[in-house]
Amino acid sequence: MSGKNYTFYIASTPGSMRKVIIPAYQLHALAILALIGTLTVIAAVGSYSRMLWKVGNYNALRHDQETLKKQYKQLQGTVVDTNQRLDSLQSLATEVAMTYGVLRYHPAAFDEPDGPANAQDSFDRSIEQYTFLKRNAAVIAVSSASLRLMPAMSFADSTYTPSIWPVMGHITDSFGERMDPFSGEGAFHRGVDVASDYGAPVHATADGVVINAETHTGYGRLVVIDHGFGITTWYAHLSAFSAIPGARVKRGEVVGYTGISGRSTGPHVHYEVRMNNAPVNPWRYMRSNPTGD
Repeated sequence: MSGKNYTFYIASTPGSMRKVIIPAYQLHALAILALIGTLTVIAAVGSYSRMLWKVGNYNALRHDQETLKKQYKQLQGTVVDTNQRLDSLQSLATEVAMTYGVLRYHPAAFDEPDGPANAQDSFDRSIEQYTFLKRNAAVIAVSSASLRLMPAMSFADSTYTPSIWPVMGHITDSFGERMDPFSGEGAFHRGVDVASDYGAPVHATADGVVINAETHTGYGRLVVIDHGFGITTWYAHLSAFSAIPGARVKRGEVVGYTGISGRSTGPHVHYEVRMNNAPVNPWRYMRSNPTGD
């Protein structure tokens, strides 16, 4: 080395040497480049390792998420199936209550919720219904056996017993199990749907007192009439009211008009008959049309 240069001797051929002079700054620059290259490789390896860790962690989280989704869907299916079974038991228990008066229903347990229920609300409601029905299981079993041997009580001659169709039309959906037209899932239909022209008059099916005439979530414009003896009738999806709460009405009197309010797929009246707030099959009460023919 001399001054700021480095001198190298390289054997080119046997017995001869080749002299190479490299400035110091070039050699220093090569050393710096080598160091930078080494640091870059180390950084790339570290970055790649972190990426592999993140990918592994993401895959683990994704697997856990898929597992939770499957468990949630299974729980939803269980809740839906339980609700359908409870609705069927409810229908049977109601028949017994109508005939013998041996059961009184919890008002909230079988009422229609005001808004869309989440999974926890549906589960809590199912537990409440299950507990109630389990508590009365023995009464239901004994009374339902007797129900097949004895004629049901009839109030057909009473003006306070529903006995006519609420509107002139044809039934498009019956009471009981069905596929919900909006969710596509199994559901329990609490009444019958009677299709008719938009604005057709809707008639009270028995004498009673109007206890509700307002908009209700899901039902749209709804009229509820109390007929006494624990019997109420519900008229939903109306386009307009012609009765007010507190008014006394006679069988055949117009209480509203057919519409599409609420969760409706076309002009019709959703008609329910309830005993002690539990829905029963309205078909048994629909003996004649509103004109009495």
